[in-house]
Amino acid sequence: MPDSLLEAPLATFLEALARHASPATVDAYRRDLSRFRVYAEDAGLESWAQLDAALVRRFLGQERSRGLAPRSLARRRAALSRFAEQLVSEGLLTHNPVSLTPSPRQPQHLPRPVDVDQLAHFLDAPHDDSPLARRDQAMLELFYSSGLRLAELAALDLDDLESSRVRVIGKGGKPRQVPVGRRAATALTAWITARGQLATAGEPALFVGQRGARLGHRAIQLRLANLARERGLAEHLHPHRLRHSFASHLLESSQDLRAVQELLGHAHLSTTQVYTRLDWQHLATSYDAAHPRARRRHRTPPDEGNP
Repeated sequence: MPDSLLEAPLATFLEALARHASPATVDAYRRDLSRFRVYAEDAGLESWAQLDAALVRRFLGQERSRGLAPRSLARRRAALSRFAEQLVSEGLLTHNPVSLTPSPRQPQHLPRPVDVDQLAHFLDAPHDDSPLARRDQAMLELFYSSGLRLAELAALDLDDLESSRVRVIGKGGKPRQVPVGRRAATALTAWITARGQLATAGEPALFVGQRGARLGHRAIQLRLANLARERGLAEHLHPHRLRHSFASHLLESSQDLRAVQELLGHAHLSTTQVYTRLDWQHLATSYDAAHPRARRRHRTPPDEGNP
């Protein structure tokens, strides 16, 4: 069987994925799907229209038996699921067979948020007001103000920014709008007034580098790490920690898990609960305070002899 019968749809899917996903995600999905393609070919699959849940289960079972870590196994399944959704949208499948397979259980490695006072001191540190410094300050404030993922911030164009909110494309190509706080709006205004000193003509990207083109993922990560050292933040700083700090600090103040879920762009509430370190005691306290059948009532014990 020629490889192209299965390879062509994969190539089309990965090309579309690259428009909004990070290069690291695209590379990982390419490896995952290529491995499944080889497995499917060996199993006699001649067309993606023949894809079914049984084949997916056997493949994931084989990967598990090879000792693949739960996180990598979950990514394999996620890559297959997103590809299957594309096949459904193209009419090659009537449903997503991957959705009929269980998700691997994940160990909970929770990121640690930056202390709110330390983070405020870090963000308020003075800078030299150069175009690059304004850009860096705007990125920091926007990460923390709006809880953006690295890929979401890097993909922002000028047209995505409004006076008090920003439009982003999240995981799975899902669009959402998130508010921009006052401090972030001020930093963004300062950056945009200086952006023309760096950006090349016609460049749509909101954040650009010294050569005038869109700032890449790795460059953003390095700038955050360097700023943490320069400003005396005694711990490593990366975009995910700012996103986690945004979620944790907002939840501590508002106790509104659903709102935080919407702002983060999580499909499932359970993801937000783990991500924001929401513990059982917090849930129990909220339940006792809010549920009419859970409120504590003082009762006089029954008299002896009158049970």
